[in-house]
Amino acid sequence: MKPNVISIVLGGGRGSRLFPLTYSRSKPAVPIAGKYRLVDIPISNCLNSGYNKILVLTQFNSASLNSHIKNSYHFDIFSKGFVDILAAEQNVENDQWYQGTADAVRQSMKHLDKYDYEYILILSGDQLYQMDFRELIDYHCKNEGDITIATIPVNAKDAPGFGILKSDDEGNITSFIEKPSSDLLVDWKSEVSEKSRNEGKEYLASMGIYVFSKAVLKKMFAEDPGDDFGGELIPNGIGVYKTLSFQYDGYWTDIGTIESFFDANIDLTRDFPKFNLFSNAPIYTRARMLPPSKILGSYVSKAIFGDGCIVMADKIENSLVGNRSRIDKGSTLICTYMMGADYYQSTENIISNDQNGIPNLGVGKYCFIENAILDKNCSIGDNVRIIGGKHLSDGDYENHSIKDGIVVVKKNAVISAGTIIP
Repeated sequence: MKPNVISIVLGGGRGSRLFPLTYSRSKPAVPIAGKYRLVDIPISNCLNSGYNKILVLTQFNSASLNSHIKNSYHFDIFSKGFVDILAAEQNVENDQWYQGTADAVRQSMKHLDKYDYEYILILSGDQLYQMDFRELIDYHCKNEGDITIATIPVNAKDAPGFGILKSDDEGNITSFIEKPSSDLLVDWKSEVSEKSRNEGKEYLASMGIYVFSKAVLKKMFAEDPGDDFGGELIPNGIGVYKTLSFQYDGYWTDIGTIESFFDANIDLTRDFPKFNLFSNAPIYTRARMLPPSKILGSYVSKAIFGDGCIVMADKIENSLVGNRSRIDKGSTLICTYMMGADYYQSTENIISNDQNGIPNLGVGKYCFIENAILDKNCSIGDNVRIIGGKHLSDGDYENHSIKDGIVVVKKNAVISAGTIIP
């Protein structure tokens, strides 16, 4: 019999390390791969696994995320499936917003009483991976777990950025530490696959993907006032509840910084990217009635284009070009993620801007852009040069930021003709 599962996607994070992409939107709402949002990844994994009862918890900068969910996920009237939003709320019992991952789910539990479910699948809204959650749930059920944590082997360099656990030969988690310092790692090696061991990945990191049996989670919430799963409830529950490690050996990355976000997107343009967009497990998103993209006389190599683009560039290489992007003649994009636009300018507006020296939406003529992210609705004038690199220092400016050597042009920014950044 198929397990009865309800999925909860945590979508309320502030995402300060992804600033300025998160200045006006939450992390899960950040556009990825030219046409999707980060939240589409966990939702699609759920739907492809056959789990279609999904709640998205939202809080910070949630307007665009709420709009995306509302406009993207619809089920027919004969289906019991849904993707619904649970926004943080103040009420007579609690006047606090979500204080952490566990607190967000705890405050939402009263809304789950109207649903029939046995297991709760808790997911982060800002990770890139493809996983069949049926294998995770089956592992939890077969081994009679109370809690199951999806884990992935990592090396000593990456381990301090994660919750690290130790498990025995039967997959039972015996101890858990949140973001340990490097000097503590010597005692935290776990049993991993031979492939992972040969790659120096001998530490098991929590992926922030959890399965709880319904009664267990309710009991934990009643007994433990902690606000965070990784920092409090799960470490406190080890030894009290049967806590299992489900090792995942596929591609997974936490989109936590500008650098990891940029690398994950640019990797999609490679010959054999780590994340496969072209699979039988589709990524679902909002269906837009846009025309096909039009490319006029451009040299293009290893590039991904969204819908409705007009491209007259000289060269586009190792880059992603999002929906409704416009790139004028003579321009070059190398290792750049251009997110595109939310709307088209009218022909009259374009002509008027040209006559008055005002940059139009998109990239103007004879620009050179490398190692950059162009957020949505940017207007970049003619002869602009934007060149990122590791030699640059981090900084935040009126129209752009520099993070990890990557130049991020802010949403709705207007860059005057002839500007050189940095």
